[in-house]
Formats: sequence, C-alpha cells, structure tokens
Amino acid sequence: MLQFMDFVQQAFFSVTNWNRDNSYGSLNATTRGTRVFQHIWHSIDSSLALLDFSTPTGLSLALSSLASPNFATSYSFDSLGALRGNVSYLFSSRPLHIVHRSHDTPLRLLVPGYRQIEELRDPDIIWKEEESIRGSRTSRRDTLIYGRLFLPRSHLEALYLRRLSPTTQLKISAVSSSQLRSGGSILFLLSQDRAKYSTEYLYSTDTALLGVRGLYNFGPDLREKPVDTENQHIPVSTSYKPKGRFSAGAELYYGILNKSGGMSTGFRFATLPQHTGFPYTMTLTVNPLMGNLTSTYAVKAGSDLTLCSKFDFNVYSYESGFQLGMELWERKNGVPEQVDLSWAYEKLLRPGVSGWGEPPIINRNLPLKALENNTLANTEGALSASNIKQSKVVSIGSLSHETYNGVDDANTAGVLKARVNQDGEVGLLWEGRLKELLYTFGVHIDFQRRDQIFRGVGLQIQYSS
Repeated sequence: MLQFMDFVQQAFFSVTNWNRDNSYGSLNATTRGTRVFQHIWHSIDSSLALLDFSTPTGLSLALSSLASPNFATSYSFDSLGALRGNVSYLFSSRPLHIVHRSHDTPLRLLVPGYRQIEELRDPDIIWKEEESIRGSRTSRRDTLIYGRLFLPRSHLEALYLRRLSPTTQLKISAVSSSQLRSGGSILFLLSQDRAKYSTEYLYSTDTALLGVRGLYNFGPDLREKPVDTENQHIPVSTSYKPKGRFSAGAELYYGILNKSGGMSTGFRFATLPQHTGFPYTMTLTVNPLMGNLTSTYAVKAGSDLTLCSKFDFNVYSYESGFQLGMELWERKNGVPEQVDLSWAYEKLLRPGVSGWGEPPIINRNLPLKALENNTLANTEGALSASNIKQSKVVSIGSLSHETYNGVDDANTAGVLKARVNQDGEVGLLWEGRLKELLYTFGVHIDFQRRDQIFRGVGLQIQYSS
C-alpha cells in the first residue's frame, strides 16, 4: 500500500499534468522488472507492483495529515527489535484538493497494481487548455519540497521537484547519512516529455555518475490533427484510434571516479483504454554487458483479477529465474458482481451505419438487472437518434484507477497479492480498511528453509486526517 507521502506526490503529478508513464523508468511499472537504474533513479513516487512488492516485518504505525492543500506531515514508528521512526514534511506550491482521509480514500488508488497507460497528449496543449479554463496561471513553475528524518539514526532524505516548462521537470534528491562512504550524495535528474518521445539526464555526486536514457513511442503521432483534403483549413476528426502502443527505450551511464559504466535497452507493448479486450502489457529488458534478459507479461483478466509473470535469463551463466504473481480484489458480501457487456454490444452492432457500432455507455454502479435495462434503453436510443455523438467505449480495457474513484471502491473489502518463484519463496499480502484505519498484513514464506519457513511476518497500520 502506498505511503501517505507517496500518495500526495502522485496527486502533485496529476494536478500538474505530468505523465509518469511516458519514461524509460516506468517501462516495467506494472511488474517492476529489473532495471539498471532501479536503485539510482528511485524516488518517493515508486508504486507497489504485482511481483516485487515488499512484505512488512514487525509492527509499524503511520500517522499522517494534510494540514492544508499545500502542506502535509507524516509520522511513522516501527518496532522491529528497537523502536525506530521517521518524521516527514511536504510542501506543494499547487493546492492539492484530494481525498486524503484514510476513511474516504479509495483503496484502488492506494493499492495500484496493473497500470493502464493512457493516450499520448502534447504537454504544451494541456498547458494551454488549463490556461483557457483557469485563466493566466500565477506561477508556471510548480514546486514540491519533501524531507524525511529517520530517528535515532539521524538519516536525512530530501527532494526538490520543480516544473520548469510544460515539457521539462527538474528533480533533485539528496541523502545524508553517516553510513554512506562520503557522508551523503546528491542526484540531479532533468526530465523532458515530448509525448512522442521522452529523455532524462542524470548526474550523481556518488562516483560522479553521468547517465542518460530515453523512450520512443511508435505509431501515429496523436498530437497532430488530420486535415481535410478538400478544405485544408478545417481539421477533421478520425474514427481510427490505435488499440495499443509499442515503445522502445535505452539507458546509458558512466561513473567517472570508478571508471565503469553500463547500459540497457527495453521494449514494451501495452494496450490502450480503447482496446475492447482484456488489457495486457508485455515488456522485454536487455542488459547486453551483463547478459541479462528479463521478460514480463501482465494481463487484467477481469475488473478484480490481474495475473503477471516474469522470466529472467543470463546468456553467460545460463542461470534463469521464473516468477508468478496475482492480484485479487474481494467484494463485500451481498454486493452483486457488475458484469461488463460492452464488448458484446460492440460485436453485435453493425459498423458503417449511423448510430451503429457505438457501444452504449454502461453504468457499472447498477445491479445486473438494472444494467440490462439501462443497456437496452441506450441501445434503442442509439437506433432511433438521427445525430448521435460518439460514445466512449466502457470496457474492461478502459478501466483505470481513477475510474473506480467513488464508484466501485464502496463495494471493495480488500485486495490479496501473491507471488511465487522457482526457489519456493512465497509472498502474501492482504490490504484493506478497518473503520478509520488502513492496514497491510504480509507474510514471507521460504519452503526451502525447513528450520524457519516463515522468514517474515508483519502488520502495517496507517491513519490520515
């Protein structure tokens, strides 16, 4: 489950319209596959994954508060052996009007699993649209400042995030600890998002590391509007929208002090929201210097079920690894399952006729009987209307975390995450809500260790106001 500060930072990205998925670092965001820069590029915006989620150990308690739309605080304590804790503060120049109370925050926003990527949009166009709606912005350079102090180790972490332009963002991360060789390190990360492609440039004071990485999205550039051949001044809409997106990227880094470097390349194919079947994501990450190959496949088999697999192979040592994972959401007792039938109506309705080929909009919050009546009424209305606007296809593939906000979360009891690998290690995680509290219970089991099968058991409790 996301920590409160992670959730607030994701809200900052949303309110500033920064696309976190359009980068090489988020290539394996769904499965959290192996990446060369996973430890170097890590920040507080990391989300729980389907396979590499961490299970809590011991008992931990977190108390958080969004004192104002611009300021948040959090206090955390854990009792694993000795009592430890941390204090964190966050400031945002943009007001964050979010549902921050632990009793009201949707679970599907706090427990992200399969991430549905969205269509590409030009950041400059989004910036201009926001100006037309809200008027001239008082500050075009939104800023986020975050700090966390660990006690009693006196370990300090800091983050400075600034939006320099519609397409550019600067992130400065700093760590100060006596356990580090140089006493601390600072990381500079400059990100550019051009919708069609994205680039990132890195410098770290630790070993004077220099790095660059980029991601390119194949297919039509959706930023360009088609133009009518008869009238060159009038843009026309097109009914063609790609069902998926293929992306390729690479990263390269070099440490000046230790005179060592590395590289990796990755590929991803993911379905888009207009895909009418089951949404899925396939990735392949290659590290040619180390000889590592990592392939992942994740599919959202239903509104409440996600399956995932990962395969690792080294071409030099011939060592391999295999891992399976799943995520299953449980509904409350007495709540009927809401069936999605839009894919059937899309296949039944004939294309090419006015009013045909447009699946009706389905209200997922209705019971099954009311859903059938509502669908029938929409279908009859579509057949009788002479001028019908294009309806949005509401299918399993179009579901995102925001879709469930305030609709399906009221019927959600909790979520079960499970993973297993070829070595007999099993990770189980159950996350849910009890009254005003959010809780996470996890177990790490190793069947190869007969003397101590349970390697870790923990409970994490969160409360925010």
